[in-house]
Amino acid sequence: MSLTVILLVLLGALLHAIWNALIKAGTDKSLDASLISAGGAVTALPFLFFLPLPEASAWPYIGASAILQFIYFQLVAGAYRAGDIGLVYPIMRGCAPLLVAATSGFILNESLSPGAMLGTATICAGILTLALEARRGSGHAIRLALANACVIATYTYVDGIGARISGNAISYTLWMSLLPPILLLTWAVSKRGAVAVAVHVRYNWWRGLIGGSGSIASYGLALWAMTKAPVATVAALRETSILFALLISVIVLKEKASPWRYLAGAIIALGGLILKLA
Repeated sequence: MSLTVILLVLLGALLHAIWNALIKAGTDKSLDASLISAGGAVTALPFLFFLPLPEASAWPYIGASAILQFIYFQLVAGAYRAGDIGLVYPIMRGCAPLLVAATSGFILNESLSPGAMLGTATICAGILTLALEARRGSGHAIRLALANACVIATYTYVDGIGARISGNAISYTLWMSLLPPILLLTWAVSKRGAVAVAVHVRYNWWRGLIGGSGSIASYGLALWAMTKAPVATVAALRETSILFALLISVIVLKEKASPWRYLAGAIIALGGLILKLA
């Protein structure tokens, strides 16, 4: 991987951590997740007029990705309600790239070098180390997190392939972002009622706009990187978002960090260095 690709993926990881922190700090995680998805779509709209349409062969992937993103946001909200974020987030984000790395050989016919495999495994080990500090995780939360790891791995493949055949990874990302908020907000209205959703939007629209723009930029950078480097390697490097989440939790949210978090941060940084040298 070139230094440019690595730096842009790391920027995307930082943006990913920021929008997750916005959901964590909110009062209603399910509606905030829907708002951030909607904010991504609003951010994407103005740019659609300046980009070519994705190739026709990419549209089935865009549709499949939208459904997977809807499931992903539902599982994120459910997992955060069921268990501590210190347990749930590392399992979701740590297991997904392991699944991709383990299966990319026969799904994408991509072969990773021994150094890339080592770097990928090291980053995942660092992320999963964070789960060791969680003391109150329920079995239900773990099951939801593992289920979402499978969803993340699946949409990583769908979007990695879709971006490659679309002819333009940015255009693919922007078009892909339009349908999930429709599904999420329709679901929210059916469960909560239009009035409750409207009230939440009125007072939290800014959260959706800021988080949504960060979300769409983060994922766009990752998909672009997948057109330049192996999907499994990019997927692993992108999960360094948990390292940025650690910094945000300590510096911004003033949370106390256990030694496990600092150990995990060092392991993740080592994994990034191995990927650069691979």
